[in-house]
Amino acid sequence: MKPNFSLRLRIFNLNCWGIPYLSKHRADRMKRLGDFLNKESFDLALLEEVWSEQDFQYLRRKLSPTYPAAHHFRSGIIGSGLCVFSKHPIQELTQHVYTLNGYPYMIHHGDWFSGKAVGLLVLHLSGVVLNAYVTHLHAEYNRRKDIYLAHRVAQAWELAQFIHHTSKKADVVLLCGDLNMHPEDLGCCLLKEWIGLRDAYLETQDFKGSEEGSTMVPKNCYVNQQELKPFPFGIRIDYVLYKAVSGFYISCKSLETTTGYDPHSGTPLSDHEALMATLCVRQSPPQQNPSSTHGPAERLPLMSVLREAWTELGLGMAQARWWAAFASYVIGLGLLLLALLCVLAAGGEAREAAILLWTPNVGLLLWAGAFYLFHVQEANGLYSAQAELQHVLGRAREAQDLGPEPQPALLLGQQERNNKEQ
Repeated sequence: MKPNFSLRLRIFNLNCWGIPYLSKHRADRMKRLGDFLNKESFDLALLEEVWSEQDFQYLRRKLSPTYPAAHHFRSGIIGSGLCVFSKHPIQELTQHVYTLNGYPYMIHHGDWFSGKAVGLLVLHLSGVVLNAYVTHLHAEYNRRKDIYLAHRVAQAWELAQFIHHTSKKADVVLLCGDLNMHPEDLGCCLLKEWIGLRDAYLETQDFKGSEEGSTMVPKNCYVNQQELKPFPFGIRIDYVLYKAVSGFYISCKSLETTTGYDPHSGTPLSDHEALMATLCVRQSPPQQNPSSTHGPAERLPLMSVLREAWTELGLGMAQARWWAAFASYVIGLGLLLLALLCVLAAGGEAREAAILLWTPNVGLLLWAGAFYLFHVQEANGLYSAQAELQHVLGRAREAQDLGPEPQPALLLGQQERNNKEQ
């Protein structure tokens, strides 16, 4: 590869808000989105909330001359909503569905039915291996009392681990999507500190768009204005994150967002704002490689984030176990009542009342049983994530005792290099 090698990538990301029968002007917005993507001719377009197979097939046909490679990541009951369109051939594809994704009985939120996931596509561009990830994490419905916080933290940790374990052969890592987290939130910090991802908005040399880089803004006619009342400039929950490894350097030359309205039609493409980033990848001499050594002082932010995540998962696990215990008590009482009803029905006394109560009691038992099984599964999922964090924290303490060590995704990467040397 030539010493002055440089690769330019244009990236597009948008949460399309494509909920069948519920999202306003969906068909018109999909048409205008297709026209815009064809006109701009990005290298990669990564989309979330394309819930309708019909919408994906429409975009695929419309975009095929410009983006010959496309894929729709399907999971859950109604689908993950994730899809990608690429100007370049896709070498590999896979996805990972998150272990935890809300509660099935919270039907009005609907996240559980979507099967939230992360999709991965591998591209080979002029000798550079690009791992591009697209994801959509669980929504935050109430910031003051967020009952899904532990699930979102667990998803962020799973996402970080998935990227860590699948990007070992990559030269460049790109993560786009709706993380449903503010930049200072725990899950975002976890991704940046553990994986070493950099935020295009913070790193760009040239930004144009909505104030403070917000991707949900009050100017957008589709946004719930009441929810954004505490945030006069809007909120930033959609991201373009990236890092380079193995002797490459990546920078964000420009980042642009839409600003809540379309100058031609008057209505925006979605209730979220689109992100359009221009990234530059170049070869860097060894001394300029970002993966330099870091001592204990540089590891302190990571340690703090890992401990906070471990604590949050522990709180979520305690809550899940409480609900499982509550359901088990309901099951016990229901079985006692069922036995009593059987005795009454067999003895002839209060037979009619026993028969009337039989059906609701069986229904209660079935509901409590499902409730118990779900929260046991939730507790196990949180325990698994917490156990992984516990292991990482243990390795971190060992590293502190042994002194400074290299940090490519920090501690696990060092262990893998040692194994290879042996």
